[in-house]
Amino acid sequence: MVEQQSKDFQVGFHRGAISVLGAEQNELMKLINITQQIAQAHIKALKDLGVDIEAEMKKAAEEYQKQQTAQQAEKQAPQAQPEAPQPAGTQNPDDLADRLA
Repeated sequence: MVEQQSKDFQVGFHRGAISVLGAEQNELMKLINITQQIAQAHIKALKDLGVDIEAEMKKAAEEYQKQQTAQQAEKQAPQAQPEAPQPAGTQNPDDLADRLA
């Protein structure tokens, strides 16, 4: 009996979550549609003002590609290894004197 109640509770919980998430998804789609409409209005206004949108988009895409390539190269470049500390007593005494001064 307890197992059935627990199972019923879990089923109800998950059904409720799906219902809420579906409603949230619908609201998100509305927001995306509104954003697209506003962006299209701005694109039209820029075209009406004589701005070459296609050239601007191509330039932005090229810049993005350059950034991605640079980030990939940075990730693949060998990283400088930090110098391992020397065991106590093996350090140069002059270095220690400089630190204490």
